[in-house]
Amino acid sequence: MTPPLKIIARDAEDLAVVAACLQDSLIPLNEMRYLPQERRFILVANRFRWERAVREMQGVPASATDASFESDEDFGALQRTNAGICIDRVTAVRSRNIDRSRPDDFLSLLSLQLSGDKLSFLFAGGGIIQVEIEGLALYLSDLGKAWPTQWRPDHTLDTTDTKAKGR
Repeated sequence: MTPPLKIIARDAEDLAVVAACLQDSLIPLNEMRYLPQERRFILVANRFRWERAVREMQGVPASATDASFESDEDFGALQRTNAGICIDRVTAVRSRNIDRSRPDDFLSLLSLQLSGDKLSFLFAGGGIIQVEIEGLALYLSDLGKAWPTQWRPDHTLDTTDTKAKGR
């Protein structure tokens, strides 16, 4: 069984690894909390397990195709799991282009970006959550067992040849 992912990010290089692991995560609005007394921002993400999918794309096959929940090795490379993210040393949290009146909605995470004392979560559709920090202290840990999914996130761009169309 693949051990749960656990990562600590203390600098931009670490954050790049976390961002790659969290790309295409689905995050319910009602699973995010700013805890000002603890100077902490926490969330739970439903993350696609890119580390397994990439292995299979490189020719390392999954051990079986049975959809058993006994072992995550039993149901192929396309998997999701819940992951907890905790950011410490937080001084403020802001959001833009996010409809907070619909707490049951999911946000699709594109990337994380660090600029000075601001850590930004960038979402599909232009939403941003900006976390002001006194230094990066981010912790990611998978929670519980993974489950199979038939959907692999696809980032292919429209490669229509604009020259051929005279544009």
